[in-house]
Amino acid sequence: MKSLSIAATGMLAQQTNVDVIANNIANMNTTGYKRFRPEFQDLLYQNLRRVGAESSDAGTIVSSGVQIGVGVKTASVYRITEQGSLISTSNALDIAIQGTGYFQVQLPNGDSAFARAGTFQLTAQGHIVNADGYTSSPRFAIPSDAVDITINANGQVQAKIDGQVTPQNVGTLDLVSFANGAGLESIGGNLLLETPSSGPPTVGTPGAPGYGFLQQGFIETSNVDAVSEITALIAAQRAYEMNSKVITTADEMMRTSSQLR
Repeated sequence: MKSLSIAATGMLAQQTNVDVIANNIANMNTTGYKRFRPEFQDLLYQNLRRVGAESSDAGTIVSSGVQIGVGVKTASVYRITEQGSLISTSNALDIAIQGTGYFQVQLPNGDSAFARAGTFQLTAQGHIVNADGYTSSPRFAIPSDAVDITINANGQVQAKIDGQVTPQNVGTLDLVSFANGAGLESIGGNLLLETPSSGPPTVGTPGAPGYGFLQQGFIETSNVDAVSEITALIAAQRAYEMNSKVITTADEMMRTSSQLR
């Protein structure tokens, strides 16, 4: 009976659905996290009576035919890049992006990675780095005698030097954008990599057309909505149960037919 394998594909699809929901819920408090959503597609169809075929020598056409599907598959799990909420931390090196864009950091192998999480720190040399010590790009240094750091909405970094009235400009934090941000590859650690689907990064100044503004002393929270995720989890559980019920029913039908005398 085809229903056994069809229902099995449905159960596997709902397992993937629950895995994605579980990851979303697990990252509810992850800075800059963007939730994921699975997309499903039906599988191939078996034509027992092909639609559009001639049903007689008079030229009559089969109007609907008989097509039996063979199940479902996971087509993609895509990232939803809507803005998360901004919360104040009063930390000078916590920076949130309000709008479009990603921070750029340099990986140890020289490649560039991108992130929405702007929880930065300073090294002993005054370089701005993320939690793993990866340097932000472009690279510049904060003077060791700076007593305060100001980062404005356009990314200009100014250091207040003890004994000086006018703050000193030390650099600018750029943002990068992609034609398809959902096509970036997640590698963990709040980092993303460029892919052929995302397109190449385009560097710009915060506040320029197509780029968001920076908010110093804020972080962007996850865009996961707990109510929506729990609702989706319940729906996935019910769908899994219904597919398992199909397998049970098919098994009972096969048992009945095997006991015929």
